[in-house]
Amino acid sequence: MNGKAVLENVRRYRTIASLFRQTASFRPLQRSSLLGQAEEWEHRAVTELEAYFGSYDIPAFGLQPKGMCHGAMIAAA
Repeated sequence: MNGKAVLENVRRYRTIASLFRQTASFRPLQRSSLLGQAEEWEHRAVTELEAYFGSYDIPAFGLQPKGMCHGAMIAAA
């Protein structure tokens, strides 16, 4: 999945979580359930980001896919 799709999914998940939190503020009897669901959507967003960025190393010069060191990229060029 490309970066734009991941960020779009994360945006959607966080929007849904926000709607659950807003609804919880107006429905005190269902508050705990709604906040639990909001937490689940936030967790989905974080999981999606971790899965995407977990496939990259973060060296001093920028992002590179795991398994590719700087020397291997020079040799490939």
